[in-house]
Amino acid sequence: MKSHHSILIIGGGTAGIMTAAQLLKHDEGFDIAIIEPSNTHYYQPAWTLVGAGTYDYAHTAKPMQDVMPEGVTWIKDFATGFDPENNVVETENKGSVGYDFLIVAPGLVMAPELIEGLPEALERGVAVSNYINPNKVWEAIQHFKGGNALFTQPTTPIKCGGAPQKIAYLAADHFRKSGLDSKTKLIFATPGSVIFGVKPIKNTLEHVLDRYGIHFRPFYAPFKIDPERKVVYFKTNDNNAFSDEENAQLKIVKQTENIVEVPFDLLHLAPPQTAPKFVKESKLVNDAGWLDVDIHSMQHKKFKNVFGLGDVAALPTAKTGAAIRKQVPVVVDNLLKIRRGKEASNHSYNGYSSCPLVTGYGKMVLAEFDYENNFTPDPKLKQMLVFDSSKEHWRLWILKKYILPYLYWNKMLKGQDV
Repeated sequence: MKSHHSILIIGGGTAGIMTAAQLLKHDEGFDIAIIEPSNTHYYQPAWTLVGAGTYDYAHTAKPMQDVMPEGVTWIKDFATGFDPENNVVETENKGSVGYDFLIVAPGLVMAPELIEGLPEALERGVAVSNYINPNKVWEAIQHFKGGNALFTQPTTPIKCGGAPQKIAYLAADHFRKSGLDSKTKLIFATPGSVIFGVKPIKNTLEHVLDRYGIHFRPFYAPFKIDPERKVVYFKTNDNNAFSDEENAQLKIVKQTENIVEVPFDLLHLAPPQTAPKFVKESKLVNDAGWLDVDIHSMQHKKFKNVFGLGDVAALPTAKTGAAIRKQVPVVVDNLLKIRRGKEASNHSYNGYSSCPLVTGYGKMVLAEFDYENNFTPDPKLKQMLVFDSSKEHWRLWILKKYILPYLYWNKMLKGQDV
């Protein structure tokens, strides 16, 4: 097997496949290799819908060979380390692979061990997560008979920051339709200070919380789960002084000024997430352990022939497929420039990301925003007769459930503009 490639990509997820496909549109003769160990490529944005029983998990998966662009060399192996001074990536089985240009896009990894007791809770089915097994989430929602339904998320960055609250809204809608709402206390607890950082979206979601009677607990950072007692321990702060009466209603016990325990009958959470170990322990990361790239050009800050994008990149915006869609053209343009001996002068990525926030069966708002948390709706939505995507709309549900998956498999992964 050839041990050097002009362009080497780590990761066969959304970012890696899209970048390879767009590069090949510029020149079919490019020598591109992708290091990717998995046999299956998943469309993970639909996993929220799977967890709510309204999408088939099997339809979120395709064989990796079916999405690998024609003309790309697939190195079916694990990347294990970098030697950026010598333009080499180490792999588990194939040895060293050299490159002229490197694109790092392996995504992130689940790290449930960062919350004490979480691995055991997941293993025993005491806790469920759309990030790990959405089919089990739907089972848990169907078998729920009442009590505390607790939805929470960690202090680490996570894929699609809105996902932990989306499943809370869908579960609330399901419980209401099933006549369980009077027996259920829904709690959404987050380390953050607000339900969403983009003001028009925040205003809508506050109404959604009210509609379902969801108890919103900001400044709640989960750090331990007791699977036996079915309790989550949270660190809080003084900004979060709820009355004894409110706490008693939810059976929340205040252990100290800054620690509370919340009992649950249903627990859904996003596990803590980090960059993969081989990235985190490399010379390519910042102090927080994420790939250290320029936030506008996606070029590595130290190694100029290295680019990074997608979930692994240290970008102060939401980690979503929609963000990748805007990052890829910038990476491609800059790589082509430095290949021709010019500077990577395209600094046009402004932090665009998008979070389709499903607020119930048949309802959605679409949060599109940039690094400054400005609301930046796509003008094309008007063609769908959606004139204010910060408000709930059934057409946005159609976009989420039917249109976006079609565009993903048939356009985005093939390098086409959408």
